[in-house]
Formats: sequence, structure tokens, C-alpha cells
Amino acid sequence: MTMSATVDAAGALANRAQSLADGFLTMLPDSDEAAFPAEEFRLLTAAGLLSAPIVPDNDPHALLRTLKEMGRGNLAVGRIYEGHVNALQLIQTFGTHDGLERWSHDTREGRIFAVWNTEAGDGVRLQPLADGRFRVEGAKTFASGAGHVTRPIVTGKLPDGGWQMCIVPMERVQVAIDTSWWQPLGMRASVSYKVDFTGIILDEEDLLGSAGNYHQQPWFSGGAVRFAAVQLGGAEGLLDAARDALRALGRIDDPYQRQRIGEGAILIESGNQWLRAAAEHVDLSPDAARADIPTMLGYANMTRTAIETICLDIIRIVERSVGVRGMLRPSPIERILRDLTMYLRQPAPDAALAQVGQVALESARPVGRLWSDDGND
Repeated sequence: MTMSATVDAAGALANRAQSLADGFLTMLPDSDEAAFPAEEFRLLTAAGLLSAPIVPDNDPHALLRTLKEMGRGNLAVGRIYEGHVNALQLIQTFGTHDGLERWSHDTREGRIFAVWNTEAGDGVRLQPLADGRFRVEGAKTFASGAGHVTRPIVTGKLPDGGWQMCIVPMERVQVAIDTSWWQPLGMRASVSYKVDFTGIILDEEDLLGSAGNYHQQPWFSGGAVRFAAVQLGGAEGLLDAARDALRALGRIDDPYQRQRIGEGAILIESGNQWLRAAAEHVDLSPDAARADIPTMLGYANMTRTAIETICLDIIRIVERSVGVRGMLRPSPIERILRDLTMYLRQPAPDAALAQVGQVALESARPVGRLWSDDGND
């Protein structure tokens, strides 16, 4: 594939995502509560977006734009799709050639992948059996897409303490899904239930990579740019919904509303610039381990921190712009506010910011040239 063909294909991917997101917005009032967005994923499959992240030479910026569009259309869809992308990137990085072929075929058949790593005290353990297979004990929490994801990457502890990834063929096993566990403020349609895998048996070919691969950098922390892209899309959708509400109320000539929406437009464009730069500085391709990992992770952490701040500022602007009237159901504003507030609570925000500071403090270069070189060194 030529460079121009790669760029054209990547641009087409993002354009398809934009068109889908426009449609998802119209479906938003009907996809709340604990209802998995099945129709949205049917459309995603038909548009080829389930298999798109595993295409060779994919443009990272186009992939981030695609994730942003998914968040703009429906944050629950964006959350599940981001997990799908995460899983496929791990497969490309740590999977065998045969496994990649098999799992690529699954995406074309409409199989949804995910990464289920979070757990409580009853976490997943893998017990090797005499015949080379593995018996699974324990559960995962925050398993987004539970009951609909058919190829989750599930992490588990081996007897020697190693942390092993496996891809569970859900149609082949019986698991217990606890739906009562998921009672959130927002993101209800992500159906992030608790899933108990106790008693299932996995084959050796169901394992992905080697023990310890899951926490290997830069893939473990660098992937924060993916969920940041989805969050930025949610903020953009929220600002658009507020603008539509102001138009409907005949308030677009109010100077204070113009000021607020103008501030919001600047914030969204700032987020777009962060994503564009993140695509350049955060290399999550299979050979990314040869890069300067601390500096790369610093940029990923800067991106997630900056976009979180942008999203919180957009929430503030929209709440002041539309008031209580705009926060009543079935307004999309009410739904997006809940979903975005919930989705922004990603783990370890303080540690992410501290890592950026560590890179800046330990470098001999000027802070302004840690991630960009003006040619004056």
C-alpha cells in the first residue's frame, strides 16, 4: 500500500466514523439506562469499523479522530469501541501470526473485543492443568460490554505471580454476569458489569503473549490517549448540544452566551491539537519499545490531563449556558453530562501528572523542547 493510499484509507475511516456519530446522536435518547447500544454496533460492523484498527499501516491520528467521533456520538459506544481498539493493538503487538489471522477474521465477523483487567479481592487466577490447559477462578469488575463482547482479553495471575493475558471465546464458556453491580451516575449503556469466570477451561492457544506483557510500556500507559480522544468527543457533543439548545431558545444574540460558546470552541480546538500531537509523539506500534519511553509516556499523560481539564471546563460552560432547563430529560445535554462526568474518572490522575513533572525535572533540555525541537540545540 502506498503512503497516499494509506492516508486516503485512514481519512475514509474517520469520515465514516463522523457520519456514524451523527446518527448515534439522534439515537441517544433511546440508548440510556442499562441497554447495550446494539444497533450502534451493528452499524459499526457494517461500516467496517470493527476490523479497521487491525489494518496494517493505519494512521494513528485517523484512529484517534475515529475514537473522538465515537465519543461525540455516544460516550458508551466510545468506551466499548476504545476497549475494542485497545484489545486489537495488544493482539498486534503480542500475538502470533496465526493468532492475528484468527482474531482478525473474528473482527470481520462482527466479534467485539475488549480488555477486562480491573478486579477486586476475588480477582482472576489461572491454574495450569496437566493436559496443558488452564482452569480459571475469579472475576473482573468494570467489564464494559459484558454480555455482548465475545472476545475479551482477560488478565489473570499465574501460580508464580506472573500476569497473563488470555482471550476468552465467550460463546464456548459459561460465565456468571452480575448486573446488579453496575449502578452508576452515567455510562449506564456501557453495561460495565462484574463477570465471574470461575470454572471455565482455556486452551493454550487462548493465551496472548507472555506473562508480564500486559504491563509492558509504552502500551500500558500510553493508551491513555485513546480514552482521552473519546472524552474530547463527548465534550464536543456536549458543546454542540448546548449551542442547539441556545438556538432553539433564541438566545444566540446574548453577548454572555456568545462569550461562553466562544470559550468552548477554543477549548475544543485545543483538544484537537493535543490529539494531533499525541499521534506524532505517542507511538503504540509493535516496535514502539525502541523509543524514549518515559518521554513518550509523559506526552500521553500530558494529553490525558489536558483533555480532562478541557472536558471539565466544557461541562462548566454548558451548565452555566443552559441552566436547569437544559438538564431535563430527554435533552441530550442531561445524558452527556452524566456520561462524561463518569467517564472522566479514570484511574491515577495525580500519578499521571506527577510523571510529567518527573520527566521535566530530570531532563537536561529546556522544558519547551522536551517534546518538540526548534532546531536550536
